[in-house]
Amino acid sequence: MEDLTRPAIHILRLLKWGRTLARHGALRGIEGDPNTPPPVKRLARIARFGTVQPRVPDYAAAFQDIGPAAIKLGQTLATRPDIVGEEAAHNLLTLQDSLPPLPFEQIEAEMARSFGQPLANVFSEIDPVPVGSASIAQVHRGVTNDGRTVAIKVLRPGIREKFAKDIDTYEWAAAHLEALGGEARRLRPRLTIANFKRWTHRELDLRREAASSSELAQAMKGFEGYTVPAIDWDRTNGRVMTIEWIDGIKIGDVEALRAAGHDLPQLASRLVLAFLTQAISGGFFHADMHQGNLFVRPDGTIVAIDFGIMGRIDRRARQWLAEILYGLTTGNYRRVAEIHFEAQYVPSYHSVEEFATALRAVGEPMRGKPVSELSVGMMLDSLFAITRDFDMQTQPHLLLLQKTMVMVEGIATQLDPSINMWDVSAPYVRSWIRDELGPEAALAERIREDLGTLLRLPALVRRIEESYPARGGAPDQPPLPEVDLVWERKRDGNHWVGYILAALAGGALAWAMISGTLLV
Repeated sequence: MEDLTRPAIHILRLLKWGRTLARHGALRGIEGDPNTPPPVKRLARIARFGTVQPRVPDYAAAFQDIGPAAIKLGQTLATRPDIVGEEAAHNLLTLQDSLPPLPFEQIEAEMARSFGQPLANVFSEIDPVPVGSASIAQVHRGVTNDGRTVAIKVLRPGIREKFAKDIDTYEWAAAHLEALGGEARRLRPRLTIANFKRWTHRELDLRREAASSSELAQAMKGFEGYTVPAIDWDRTNGRVMTIEWIDGIKIGDVEALRAAGHDLPQLASRLVLAFLTQAISGGFFHADMHQGNLFVRPDGTIVAIDFGIMGRIDRRARQWLAEILYGLTTGNYRRVAEIHFEAQYVPSYHSVEEFATALRAVGEPMRGKPVSELSVGMMLDSLFAITRDFDMQTQPHLLLLQKTMVMVEGIATQLDPSINMWDVSAPYVRSWIRDELGPEAALAERIREDLGTLLRLPALVRRIEESYPARGGAPDQPPLPEVDLVWERKRDGNHWVGYILAALAGGALAWAMISGTLLV
């Protein structure tokens, strides 16, 4: 009996979510997207049938009404104006740090359970009014028994169980969506949900977040003007994390920063370089760098908080990333194209020269211009169109990197509208390549200048080192859950037809929930 009811449970959840999206006008984008599979478009229209939709879609309200797991996906969509549009992305930003808090009595009880003792034994004071409330946790200011002011982050009660149920349905829906083939298969939604599941499990264990914070603090110790709060390990467990209290201005409050006398262009450049240092030098970066998670102290130091989502890139992928960035900044599109082929991101049956020309069409309009004169959404849309034309599969291991780059660029532009991201990045990337590859890079640079015929020398030399993983540093694919597709189930009267229609409806909703989280 359970085997028959499980699909029904998923279907009921998906139908409920779909109606919620429709009531807020949030399915319109699905119908208008040329890459949405035709069956999904038809069923999106069915999902909204009979609903009274607002003239202006309210995406944030739709995702918030669905629940915490949907909110986390909505937060990712907020960084993807190329997919959801500028209006939707701006609307979804409200999901990031201002959700209704739970009553303090519930939070207090959760803290006491996690410590296994009265809170008076741990803290001398806890402010019942939260300083922040998000989809997974809320934060309160407190004072330890030894007199230190701290921030106390507490998971919402029952959040782990809620996430587990919702992600189970995401997996089921993603499997049916991918089975439709075409663009849905190329984007690999099952793998995306597998990674999303791993990231959220990590975020739901505050000991892991504390460890990530400690690791990043150690890695960035030598970077002046950027710091991470200290962890109070004696008051940290899986459901509660206690950290040093930070006094500062949120980096998104430009007027307050200006009134306090901060050098905004310098802050913008420092933020970009801090991200590049984490991603390229260390391969371990803060992947949730939105305005609510970055503060500026009176001395100008940028302080990062909230390390539930972290990204890792191995050494070979970092080398390729650095060369891609450097190639784009210098206009060496041929080299950028070659790297995509070496990393097996683009299938070998395509032409390197044609891919380089396509990259030039996107890169040349960007070079030498401030970000204020560019549309990041249009640029990314052009890049995504190129990857589709050249059959480039989604690379989920780079999803967080791309998402974070968009976040950092958005904040830097807000601080300094005239900033040129390429000009800020190029000296750092050039220096890293020389330091990392040593004489190999210097030799390759001379050869490129003098002869221009051995552009692939660094890659050929590196291939000798057998210790590197294949496929551009992509990690092994995580195990995917076994999902019985409803159309493969035994035909049992009218149940079969109902499951088919419901599964396709699930695909429509999965496309709505998943497509904005993909790197293409």
